[in-house]
Amino acid sequence: MSEKKIIGRKPEIKVLKEVFTSSEAEFLAIYGRRRVGKTHLIREYFSEKGVYFEITGQKDGTKSDQLENFIMKFSEKFHKSLPLRTPSNWKKAFSLLNTQIEAMDKSKKIIFFLDELPWLASKRGNLLQVIDYFWNAYWSKKSNFILIACGSAASWMLDNLINAKGGLYNRLTKVISLRPFNLNDVHKFLKSRGVILNFQQILDIYMVFGGIPHYLKQINKGQSASQIINKVCFQKEGLLYGEFNRLFKSLFEHADIHELIVKTIANQRQGVSRENLIKFTKISSGGGLNRRLEELEASDLIQSYVPLGRKKKDHYYRICDEYTYFYLKWIEPLRKKGIAGGKAYWKNQAKTSRVLSWKGYAFESICLKHVDQICTALDLENIHCNTGSWRFLPKKGEKETGTQIDLIFDRDDGVITLCEIKYSEKIFLIDKRCAKQLANKIDVFEKHFPTNKQIFFAMITTKGIKHTIWSEDIVHNEISLIDLFRY
Repeated sequence: MSEKKIIGRKPEIKVLKEVFTSSEAEFLAIYGRRRVGKTHLIREYFSEKGVYFEITGQKDGTKSDQLENFIMKFSEKFHKSLPLRTPSNWKKAFSLLNTQIEAMDKSKKIIFFLDELPWLASKRGNLLQVIDYFWNAYWSKKSNFILIACGSAASWMLDNLINAKGGLYNRLTKVISLRPFNLNDVHKFLKSRGVILNFQQILDIYMVFGGIPHYLKQINKGQSASQIINKVCFQKEGLLYGEFNRLFKSLFEHADIHELIVKTIANQRQGVSRENLIKFTKISSGGGLNRRLEELEASDLIQSYVPLGRKKKDHYYRICDEYTYFYLKWIEPLRKKGIAGGKAYWKNQAKTSRVLSWKGYAFESICLKHVDQICTALDLENIHCNTGSWRFLPKKGEKETGTQIDLIFDRDDGVITLCEIKYSEKIFLIDKRCAKQLANKIDVFEKHFPTNKQIFFAMITTKGIKHTIWSEDIVHNEISLIDLFRY
């Protein structure tokens, strides 16, 4: 079966299986950022099952463009590509399809896939109203019918379909939010394409490409991470050299404002508070800012969080898309000069302190996406935990030292595990100076975080830690890169 070609996606496949085996009509919405693999997932799972019919939206296409594309695909599927008259509106188009459906074998599943629905639903096309009408009048009554709507513009999908308050309210039976691959999935994906790289090389690529399948397809076997990054990101013909602008314009109607917000967040390594975001961007607080932050978060470009111990309204924001952060730090400065990197640009940069600083942030961000794997490595699978980060900022004039804890597991077994995340090109050494810094973090946490729980301290590193008399005194648990690759 074609679903065997799908890498990872176990939770999503479970949902698709439920949809396909259901004894009732199903209406599934799937959304996720551009290039994340939504279309591939649906095609591979459904295209060889039952009667599968797919139409795809044309970006910036008019209603006439979309209807012409519909009738072309309709003719290819059901009338051996005979030329058919283009319907003048969506109601007539779906009437043709509905007549075809009525004549089909009732024992076969019928899958109707609307790919890139936000593009299909051109202004004044009334497509959503027509979908609502045909679903209510005909398709919802057919136990063998599956309607699938897909879109990359997450905010549009949420507003007009998933959280719709109008005609399509409460019509959906299933929703999938498709996220980028994790490290384990990337390893499997590359292996399926004959690309064999060790975990360190894959991590270096993930820091740049993230878990976006289409980006990962740019990788050829027999090349190092440095060569791959240089070719794809720092050559003018490379896919990721100019992808940033294409990505934002495809997702957001007012992309310039979204870019301003993202660039502001990217400049604050430890994340930025909502208050400072308003101050730095000069975008007034209220619905406009809230909406754009929600759109960026729904598109998996930023992440909002409330540090443990803070009030729920104290939201902070950080970049969570690896490519976006890499582009702003490394590619955009070159593009502004109208140049690309040379053939050895990234190799020459790779050992500089600036790159190591960027890798530290990128590795921390990746760890926060792999909390489940870290939880397993700490043997906490059967223990309920509240997870998050924590920071202490002393007031002006105070002599206390500020500190941040990268990741915390506040456990219900009377323990809090504090995690320090460190990227290192070699085995990490905890010497006397480092041990003093880590001990200070623990002291500040115990002083300012109200708890009577036992405190454990864990180190999350790429290569592991070198055991010393100082590490033995402080570190209770070790997690290394290999643990992040576990499913």
